[in-house]
Amino acid sequence: MSKEAIVEQIFISPDKGVPMVPLETVQAIAGVGLEGDRYALGIGAFSKGKRQVIRHVSLVGLEAIEESNTLAEEPFLPSETRRNIVTSGIDLNELVGESFYVGDVEMRGVELCDPCGRPSKLAGKPRFQDAFENRGGLRAEVLSSGLIAVHDTIRVA
Repeated sequence: MSKEAIVEQIFISPDKGVPMVPLETVQAIAGVGLEGDRYALGIGAFSKGKRQVIRHVSLVGLEAIEESNTLAEEPFLPSETRRNIVTSGIDLNELVGESFYVGDVEMRGVELCDPCGRPSKLAGKPRFQDAFENRGGLRAEVLSSGLIAVHDTIRVA
C-alpha cells in the first residue's frame, strides 16, 4: 500500500522577493489563490510577465526537495523553493490537466513549475534551477474556496 498523500507544509509570501511565511492553515479563494499570497494579490514576480499563466497556487513534493538537495551545492529549505504547498506521497507531475482535492479544496493542475534562478538568488544558494529540473513542482488553479491545513489529505478527483 502506498503512503497517503498529505500537505506537509504551507507557505505564502505577501510580496515579491520577501521570505515565505509558514502557516498551519490558509484560506483558498476560487479563481484567485491563497489569501495573503503575492500571486493572489497580483504582485508576484511573474504576475505581469509576457507569458500569462494561472498562478493561484504552487505545490512541490517533499520527496522532490530531498532528491534535488542531493544535487544542490547547498540544500534548499522547503520555504526557499518559493512554493506554497509542500506535499508528500503524490507525484505532482502526473496532475497536469487533472482535478484534485487538497483537503476539501478542488484544484486543477495547470502546468509544471519549471525551476528558474529566482530561488537561488533570493536564498543566496547556487544551482536551484539545475538541481530541481523535472522536480520543480506544479502550478494549480483554485476551483473551489475553503480552508487548507497542514496534514490535509490530497486526492485525485
